Amino acid sequence: MPVIPEEPEIHESLPGPGVPFPRESDAQAPATAPTATVAAPAPVPGPRSASPRPAPPRPAPPRLIPKPGPAPRRPASAAPQVEVQRIAATPAQAVERADDALDLLLESGRNPGDILVLTVGETHPWQQHELSFGEEHYWAQLAEGGDVFYADAALTRPVSREVVVLVVNGGPSARAAEAYTKALGHASSLLLVCGDAGPAAAAGSTTGRPVNA
Repeated sequence: MPVIPEEPEIHESLPGPGVPFPRESDAQAPATAPTATVAAPAPVPGPRSASPRPAPPRPAPPRLIPKPGPAPRRPASAAPQVEVQRIAATPAQAVERADDALDLLLESGRNPGDILVLTVGETHPWQQHELSFGEEHYWAQLAEGGDVFYADAALTRPVSREVVVLVVNGGPSARAAEAYTKALGHASSLLLVCGDAGPAAAAGSTTGRPVNA
């Protein structure tokens, strides 16, 4: 006889995997809306009871500093004068007298770098010694300015030292006169002339220690 297939039983649907079973409490709990928190308004400050603040003191007006104007021109008479001292000496004695005067200048406290020795005639022995090391070494001493410098009276390089010793140890009178003028331009304080050169000044001449050395 033929087999009649049985009707499939309909079971109550079960939740799929990962879906939780419903609980009775879920149906009974009413949904509640979140309550918003309202900030209280800030209090409005009232009028200040304190006395009004005094106004700050006004700063004093700045002092006006006058702009410096051009420096007043110094009259020619106010320019520093170079003192001229003389030591009587023949051309043969001039170098020796100049060396003695130089020793006195150094003993009195003069700085060696402040003294320039110029010869009118033959080159001073110490200059010859310095030139034996070469021209570069010789002129470097002038630039350094740390010692007594010996040179010919016809020196053309610009140099100014407090004391200039002019040694008239030969040469014509015209050359001695020119050397005197140039030596006066190189000195800023004292010109010591050993021999006969420049204007005669018998009152300032001496045969030994220079005056006010």
